[in-house]
Amino acid sequence: MARSHAFAGLGLKPQHFSEAMDAEADGLWFEVHAENYMVEGGPRRAWIETFAMRRPISLHGVGLSLAGVDDLDQDHLGRLEQLCGRLSPCLVSEHLAWSRSGSSYFPDLLPFPRTAESLAVVSAHVDQLQTRLNRQVLLENPALYGPLPGHEWEEAEFLSRLVAKTGCGLLLDLNNVVVSAANLGFSAWNYVQDLPLSAVGEIHLAGHARDPDGDLLIDDHGGPVSEGVWDLYARTLALTGPIPTLVERDNNVPAFAELMAERDRAQALLDTVGQVGRP
Repeated sequence: MARSHAFAGLGLKPQHFSEAMDAEADGLWFEVHAENYMVEGGPRRAWIETFAMRRPISLHGVGLSLAGVDDLDQDHLGRLEQLCGRLSPCLVSEHLAWSRSGSSYFPDLLPFPRTAESLAVVSAHVDQLQTRLNRQVLLENPALYGPLPGHEWEEAEFLSRLVAKTGCGLLLDLNNVVVSAANLGFSAWNYVQDLPLSAVGEIHLAGHARDPDGDLLIDDHGGPVSEGVWDLYARTLALTGPIPTLVERDNNVPAFAELMAERDRAQALLDTVGQVGRP
């Protein structure tokens, strides 16, 4: 499954704007949460538009609630469409989760039973999203913390069916795989091998923490990428070839140089599997 055109990137933080703008690493790209920039104007919008003229930008959505039973929020969808038109992102992604019920919004990415009914709902929402944006969207596998009754399929099978029905791609978050595998007691490596790997268009790497009151792993993006995630990443690339890869850090954000060191480690692994080009 040979691939090319893959580089490693970082989540873009406002405190790193100048250093990120001036960074000279070949192929370096950045990702932002779309909702932080879905505004009509102002300094934040001007900032990201200026940045996008210098570096490739990926948009990562957190609020569309694609697995929710409610219709997609058309205002949200319209503002995302407008942002994509302004930034021309190299990648667009969203989460396989729900976070809205009616007019109530929840500050989390919530799980759902993987059933035929859910597949129909998610597929319809993904079709609507991709049609509105006129592009393929990548769906991210969730981090899970406990068993949920009612599943008809394992997650990898659900994702395979979703890809087949909609033509969407996958954002493979390997930290989420490691967290879910530890919390639910399955093999992270078997999970990766069961995925439709040809559909993976981006990989995320991040840190996690252990719940101080128990044995759960928490997807907190608050520390360096764990060695277990690095190991799974190397094994995954051996199957897939190079894939654009993002190092995430959303809490306890360190100096830009520390993030670049992790980015460079990911790039070195991409280089070993024959990377060339841009994301």
